[in-house]
Amino acid sequence: MKLTAEMSLYPIQEEYIAVIQGFIDVLRERSDLEIVTNAMSTQVCGDYDRVFAAISETLAATTRRFGKQVLVVKFIPWELDLGL
Repeated sequence: MKLTAEMSLYPIQEEYIAVIQGFIDVLRERSDLEIVTNAMSTQVCGDYDRVFAAISETLAATTRRFGKQVLVVKFIPWELDLGL
C-alpha cells in the first residue's frame, strides 16, 4: 500500500532554518521515497510502512540534534502524483 505525507516543521527556536534544512537533509537520505519540498511543506510518497518509519526516525534524529520542534503531518492513504 502506498502513502503520501505532507509535512510542515516548526522548530521552537530562533535559528529555525537550519533545523528545517537538517530535517529535510536526513529525510533525503532515504533513496526509496519520493520527496518534494517547497516553501510551505515537504511531501513524501512511498511504501506505507517506509513513509511512517522515515518520518518517525527523522523526527527523532533531528529532535536529538536540534531540540524542540513541532511536526504537522497530513497523511493521504494513496500515491499522490508529486510532479516529479
